[in-house]
Amino acid sequence: MANTRKHKNYTPAEKEEQQQLNEPAVAYAINNNNPATRTIGMMGMTGKKDFESIKNENDLINIIRSGIPKQAMTHLMDVADLSLLEMAAITHTSDRTLRRYKPQQKLSQEQSERMIELARLYSRGEEVFGSISSFRQWMDTSLLPLGNNKPKAFLDTSLGINMLLDEIGRIEHGIFA
Repeated sequence: MANTRKHKNYTPAEKEEQQQLNEPAVAYAINNNNPATRTIGMMGMTGKKDFESIKNENDLINIIRSGIPKQAMTHLMDVADLSLLEMAAITHTSDRTLRRYKPQQKLSQEQSERMIELARLYSRGEEVFGSISSFRQWMDTSLLPLGNNKPKAFLDTSLGINMLLDEIGRIEHGIFA
């Protein structure tokens, strides 16, 4: 019996699209180019139960609302080379209060949001500078475009963090102010 079905001749682009559509979704969830995945990794939360459902940056909003555990902050402090006193100033909390938190204890919504912002910043910095150590060095350098201040001086406000993200974007594109 002859096969009477006609096969469509796909263009190379259509073939590639067909292959992408048939790949399992899990392949995209562990993509290191995904900003949300890199952010979660920066806090050491990759593979943790409450963080498994994060697929994009919009999903981070639910994490902020429910609070992230203190252990995510502790991991981020290690990665970013921030002291407890620096983190207390960044989160507008006393260092004594931060010390009292247990590792699984959830941070407030405001503290959680600042941790996500910091993790996004350091993740982006690592991506642009090529290593976390190079980015940390930049964060500790007085910069003329920032009024001869160190970038770390701007971590206590959302506007400051966004300003640093903009500066990193300019560096990425070779625009030096």
